[in-house]
Amino acid sequence: MPTYHIEMMEGRTLEQKKKLVEAITRVTVEVLGSEASSIDILISDIKRENWATGGKLWSEPRD
Repeated sequence: MPTYHIEMMEGRTLEQKKKLVEAITRVTVEVLGSEASSIDILISDIKRENWATGGKLWSEPRD
């Protein structure tokens, strides 16, 4: 019963998220032999102001 936690910056469409979870589920079934109904995927949309890389918030202009 795998559970995936995905954190990504907000802005993806519902259709993109749907395709992502379908693909992750398909590959998990193929690789682990799990039942699709036992696979949980949790998506957390993170605001750009709450994500930083290299000491700089993504809400700030990038060089």
